Amino acid sequence: MKQSHFFAHLSRLKLISRWPLMRNVRTENVSEHSLQVAFVAHALAVIKNRKFAGTVNAERVALMAMYHDASEVLTGDMPTPTKYYNPQITVEYKKIEKIAQHKLIDMLPEELRDDFRPFIDDDFYAEDERHLVKQADALCAYLKTIEEMSAGNNEFKLAEQRLKKTLSERNSPEMEYFMSVFVPSFSLSLDEITLD
Repeated sequence: MKQSHFFAHLSRLKLISRWPLMRNVRTENVSEHSLQVAFVAHALAVIKNRKFAGTVNAERVALMAMYHDASEVLTGDMPTPTKYYNPQITVEYKKIEKIAQHKLIDMLPEELRDDFRPFIDDDFYAEDERHLVKQADALCAYLKTIEEMSAGNNEFKLAEQRLKKTLSERNSPEMEYFMSVFVPSFSLSLDEITLD
């Protein structure tokens, strides 16, 4: 039986730091970011279904979110200002991401590829699923800015403003619900969130 390096690669996501051009009070890696995005995407899907008559598969959305940055184990995490500096860079980087997604899928034993492809290759995302994962990704980046700013790190001030704009562009009833119910706690201390 042929060996696969797929999970050995995924385990290295913890070695890729996010926000590489920013001073961080606490560094964040792609592995922990992906888990948080999965938590939030799942919550958004559940909220959409329960409160706003949605019909998305929340577990599938969570898995998509869990794998949404998996290709970065091959590409690294390109800073947003660089990735979106101009349309040509964005297009070329998207091509690189797609090649990395396919390479990662090809690392799997052939009999497993079709089971993982829908979560790793974002071409398989339905539009409502893609929207939820993108919302969760932006929300988690915004939560990072809140945590950094709450710790006195003004390095994240402009990122916070940029992400507020992104969130308003990706707005939905489920995101508004999440922002109202869950986000305020992120600027509180441990004592403040445990005293209730």
